[in-house]
Amino acid sequence: MGAKKRTPPSSPEEWMHLAVRYLARWDRTVAQVEQFLLSKGASATQAKQTISRLSDLRYLDDRAYAGRWIESRLTRQPMGRERLLAKLQSRGIGEAVAERAVQEALREIDEDTLARQALKGWQRKRQRVTVSQAVRLLRQWGFEEETIERTIRACFGHEGLES
Repeated sequence: MGAKKRTPPSSPEEWMHLAVRYLARWDRTVAQVEQFLLSKGASATQAKQTISRLSDLRYLDDRAYAGRWIESRLTRQPMGRERLLAKLQSRGIGEAVAERAVQEALREIDEDTLARQALKGWQRKRQRVTVSQAVRLLRQWGFEEETIERTIRACFGHEGLES
């Protein structure tokens, strides 16, 4: 027996119920919910109406999502400004909202501290980290070159920059 195919919801209440169930699992962005609804057969109008209703009820708020996501991410894996922006935008957060959220989050902690935390976390997982590995890692995590230089100096001393 094959799985039976479900018919898409037809009323605004059914679309709302489907969206709320989707949001119940994890925090989501407007773009993620819109994509989900469209993938389930909603028309663009139905998706926009549902999203508008969810936003009015404060179930959806990209600014709040971005702030929570950054806080959670920096606790688990510190990363630089550029990587934070890229990650938020890949989740459908608009450039202006992402920029503001990152700016607010980094007001509390400077990027040098984040870079040192990232490097220390990585060093705990491995026996020894070379300067070139550290530089590559910090670049991958979106830290600026000046921040990387200062972090290498702080963690490896002056000789670190010449290795």
